[in-house]
Amino acid sequence: MDTATRPGLRERKKQRTRDALLRRGLELFTTRGYERTTVDEIAEAVDVSQRTFFRYFAGKEDIVFFVQEMVESQYVTEIARRPAEEAPVEVMRQAVMSCWDRIGASIEQLVPVELHLRTYQLIWETPALLAIHLRRSIEWEEKIARILAAREGVDPETDPRPRVAVGLFGGVMRVTERTWSAGGDLTVAAMRDLTTRHLDAIAPALARGW
Repeated sequence: MDTATRPGLRERKKQRTRDALLRRGLELFTTRGYERTTVDEIAEAVDVSQRTFFRYFAGKEDIVFFVQEMVESQYVTEIARRPAEEAPVEVMRQAVMSCWDRIGASIEQLVPVELHLRTYQLIWETPALLAIHLRRSIEWEEKIARILAAREGVDPETDPRPRVAVGLFGGVMRVTERTWSAGGDLTVAAMRDLTTRHLDAIAPALARGW
């Protein structure tokens, strides 16, 4: 990075503070529990005030979903740039696989990948966080459905296919997350393998009796 694009000292200091709050917050959540960890405890662990905490995060849930927001944004970006000839479901599949193949480096710039993956498990074990996760999933699915509709040249308000396809794909991903979070192998490789197997099961499951 050249000096023209490198953040100034003040910005780098702010980024370090944000990253420290993010990491310590996730560490406390995944070891002590989300409900039992307070904003004050996170701030104290980083040696900043509660007021400083709120300059970076609106609340505890923002810490939980900060990295996930980045990952989801990269997924949406990947969908938008998939080849025009790919069918919608294939677009989503290839985009998610591409993200799993290279997302580790992006996550590591913020927190250890292992900590991010433990946060996924925390979400599925914490009812309040799971409710937020499911609400966010619906919002992301609507965004993706509109992107796919634009790619295919259809109106999502009159053509149900974009939302149906995204809803189906999103359901597969939630089943994958739930199965993975309940298993013993909490690695990216395990999540990617489960994703592949579950996506491979879609067509046969829909095409014939069980």
